[in-house]
Amino acid sequence: MRDESWTPDVTVDEGLSRRAKALACTAPLHDLDVRKGMIEWAEAKTYLMAEIALYTIDQVAITMDFDTGAGHQQIMDRVQQFVARQAPNRHSKEHARVTAWVLESLINIGDVDRAFRCPYGAVDPDGVYRVRIFDFKLIEERRDAAGKLYLRASHEALNVLVGALDTDVESAQIAAEVKLDNLIRRGRLADAKQVAQQAQRLTIWYGDMIRVQLDATKRNVQAVDWREKVPELLDNALAHVEERVKAERAIAKYIAEARDEAEDPVRKSHAADLVDSVEDCVRRHIKLHTRLIGARDLFREQQDRQQFSGTPQRQTLDPYGHLLIPTLDLPVADVARLTNRYFTESSGPVVQDVPDLAALIPLLLRPAPERTRFAEEVLDPNLETVEEQKRFTDRQWEQAHAILDLPDEVRALSDLLDEAAALDPELPELVALLALQAYGPQTGTALRRSDHQVLLAVRANANLDSQGFEGDDLLLTTARLLDLPIAEHQAQFTKHTGDDR
Repeated sequence: MRDESWTPDVTVDEGLSRRAKALACTAPLHDLDVRKGMIEWAEAKTYLMAEIALYTIDQVAITMDFDTGAGHQQIMDRVQQFVARQAPNRHSKEHARVTAWVLESLINIGDVDRAFRCPYGAVDPDGVYRVRIFDFKLIEERRDAAGKLYLRASHEALNVLVGALDTDVESAQIAAEVKLDNLIRRGRLADAKQVAQQAQRLTIWYGDMIRVQLDATKRNVQAVDWREKVPELLDNALAHVEERVKAERAIAKYIAEARDEAEDPVRKSHAADLVDSVEDCVRRHIKLHTRLIGARDLFREQQDRQQFSGTPQRQTLDPYGHLLIPTLDLPVADVARLTNRYFTESSGPVVQDVPDLAALIPLLLRPAPERTRFAEEVLDPNLETVEEQKRFTDRQWEQAHAILDLPDEVRALSDLLDEAAALDPELPELVALLALQAYGPQTGTALRRSDHQVLLAVRANANLDSQGFEGDDLLLTTARLLDLPIAEHQAQFTKHTGDDR
């Protein structure tokens, strides 16, 4: 029998929160496959949008460097080739639109600050369970010193790629390189290439961690723990880079020998690709090593600069995030009180000019200016006559009416457009406009105006593709109007259009 006084031991589990955040990072990728059915310009069910998104993040992460990012068009070209593999029978324009749609979704262009938000739960140290909001980005747009946009994969995106959400970076890379060495010795170069690329992504992720710490130091030295956390991170990173460069150079040498001795063209090609991947890892490690060597100098430089730069400025107020969002759920009376106080304090005091005695005496002794009885002369405005701009000339109207005068014949709209284009390049547009009006003719208006004939148009069983116009082709004819009652007119109209059809 269960003891009712028993309560579960709920403790603070940081690993659970990390896994919840890691799961939230995959939500935008799954959302792409959910929303692809809403795309109207393509049959998008063929495409696996989550795979395209992962491939896009992969290309951005591999292309970006320590300081710079990936070019927008460069990523578009690479991902479009992958999209074309999923649907080789589709048009290249559709591949380009799918690529752009996935990339814009990963950037989250529709949001104000371009961040994804997902709720997750966490237990406070006092044992209270609270729901919090996790803000993250996957691909960020930034500008370099020249103002040119480039793309960078965020921490969360790199975590999704390499699977290092709750894993020690050092041990993960050592395991990856041991696996790489075993695969090479066993001759499985295709699998070894995938492991090498995974190790490359781990290196990029590790370098991005260092870059964030250095960028935060440039903004505010006090916001970064340079007493214990960052020095320990730099020491571990230096030891890590030195060991990895030695191991990777040895692996690259072994692969180069396997490439030179291989007789199979496929194996030789795989070995050559693997050499390039390992050499790229070595290059990134060397560049990261250079940054690590200069990290402490950067800290001392920023410490001296910020120490003598004056009092830090207050953070700029955000009316949208600091005022509008918190007040949407409040009553109107409370909102009015808060907004009045906000704008009163944010506007600041107005300094009044207080003249001194030396400036006040000349102002008091200055003679009063003479007042004129009349105001200044009023200038007559210059008015210009605006001439009415006509879209079509009278000559074009006459030509269009002559073409559409079909008293004893029925002609297709496509033939009439070709005939009009031979007379005037702008005339087909006017002919098409009059033909569309004839599809729903104003017969009653024509009778009241005592017109002798009216232009009629009915749908033809053919497609229209002439002079830039596409759609359903029309059959046109001119019907004579007789002085008959309305019922007889309807009968004549039905007989006439039925015969023509």
